[in-house]
Amino acid sequence: MVQTAQSNGQVYVLSLGGSLIVPDGGIDIAFLTELHAFIRYQVASKKRRFFIVVGGGAITRKYQQAAKSIRREDLSDSDADWLGVHATRLNAQLIRTVFQDIADARVIKHYEIILKIHAPVAIAAGWKPGWSTDYCAVTVCQDYGMTRVINMTNVDMVYDKDPNQYPDAKPITHISWKAYRSMVGTVWKPGMNAPFDPIASRLAQELGVMVNILNGHDFKNLEKALDGKPCMGTVIQ
Repeated sequence: MVQTAQSNGQVYVLSLGGSLIVPDGGIDIAFLTELHAFIRYQVASKKRRFFIVVGGGAITRKYQQAAKSIRREDLSDSDADWLGVHATRLNAQLIRTVFQDIADARVIKHYEIILKIHAPVAIAAGWKPGWSTDYCAVTVCQDYGMTRVINMTNVDMVYDKDPNQYPDAKPITHISWKAYRSMVGTVWKPGMNAPFDPIASRLAQELGVMVNILNGHDFKNLEKALDGKPCMGTVIQ
């Protein structure tokens, strides 16, 4: 169990993993229904506001695999990344539609433009090749003066090695950016599967942004993180 810090005021940056929205079996309606109820409760009862940065999930990998099966070695990393970017934008449009009455009408996707956001919810998507939406979440922190990202993913926490391959993998509740970056390396590859991508990690370290990595399916645990209470997950700072 880890103690998490309070966000900057009552505004939170959620990095919503695309694997939660579109796992291999298709769009997860049950998860989206829970997310819908949770965010609306937080907004109405606790007067919280959210930037929700949406990932691509399985749909990204399906498009990348389809292109690679045809183009093979001719598919550039940039083209593969663009497929991922547009997958995040489709997912983000879905999330914005779900929250349309309380969300800003625009999906944030050009981060060199800082929009004035007054709605309780703002939805963001991928930007351009070279990184995942983890980087976009940290950029939202940079643009809007936030110091924390809650990364909602499909694992409970970070391990010292892949627990699917190594039974002796040890969970990590707290880790420095220096130590974490030594684990994930410094290079981004399209479709890379890391708890938090290496390019985003470098920027987060530079900006002093803390990241909480937790299982996005556990909304009770997520609420504890929002409340600054001990919760299950990994803190990187």
